Amino acid sequence: MDTSYLASAVKQFEYYKMLGEKAIAQLPDEALFWQYNEESNSIAVIVNHITGNMLSRFTEFLTTDGEKPWRNRDAEFEGRFANREEVMAHWEKGWDRLLTTLRDLDDDQLEAVVYIRNDGHTVMEAINRQLAHYPYHIGQIVYIAKMAANEKWESLSIPRNKSGDYNMRKFTQEKSRRHFTDDL
Repeated sequence: MDTSYLASAVKQFEYYKMLGEKAIAQLPDEALFWQYNEESNSIAVIVNHITGNMLSRFTEFLTTDGEKPWRNRDAEFEGRFANREEVMAHWEKGWDRLLTTLRDLDDDQLEAVVYIRNDGHTVMEAINRQLAHYPYHIGQIVYIAKMAANEKWESLSIPRNKSGDYNMRKFTQEKSRRHFTDDL
């Protein structure tokens, strides 16, 4: 198992990408555009925002400010997609930019300084910032999907009343160093 910070960060991001995709997959197309009220975001809007952030933050990550002049953050909260295919293509574009950038980094770059709106962050701090931001929004996607799917919802983690079964499976495995997502 690669135990570097960067490998761990990539695994965490991949985990949250998977959670979002599994939640979205449980929904009919129209549910991706549903809003609880005017002040709430639909899943499609959240995808648009996450992707806009990923593209801005991780394009020319080491050399330009993470808030690109071409980004229109306010427009990310407006509907722009016509169907699931457009939503998911945009989703993939953002994740590809993020994960490609992270995989191209070396551990010796973790202390380099990058800027987000002129605020300096080490590379590690900038990654940690996004490791908090994106899961926050993935949680929103999961919550909306769970409400929309209602009784058809399939758990993305340990199903209700199945913790004992899960723990039994985990504790029958040999102790070893592994990422918690390796056996999902």
